[in-house]
Amino acid sequence: MYCPKCGTKNDDNAFRCVSCGEIIQPMPTRPPFISADDNQAMRMLIPIDRSGLAIAAGYLGLVSIVVVFAPIALLLGILAIRDIKKHPEKHGMGRAVFGVVMGGIFTVFLLVYIIVIIAVSISGR
Repeated sequence: MYCPKCGTKNDDNAFRCVSCGEIIQPMPTRPPFISADDNQAMRMLIPIDRSGLAIAAGYLGLVSIVVVFAPIALLLGILAIRDIKKHPEKHGMGRAVFGVVMGGIFTVFLLVYIIVIIAVSISGR
């Protein structure tokens, strides 16, 4: 590599000219910092500006197949939706809706199970 100022031959990996000290290749720059606020993929993984109720509703929606957690997922999902609508700067509507849907489905299963148990115990089987 040759110096653009004095024309002296330098090593290809040299930063400055060995003769005149001129910078002959720019320093490697760091990649730009991507804020998690600007990156949608990061926001999906890391709970930034997300309603705590939405996070809880989402996780309870996941485990609502164990029907004991379903009514809690339903309740927290509804509360999270209200919280997000009241504070539009918060995120997490998808998790809140997921909590409501899964909590609702498995709450219905829980209620059907309770009704069947009651009906069986009343009939004396």
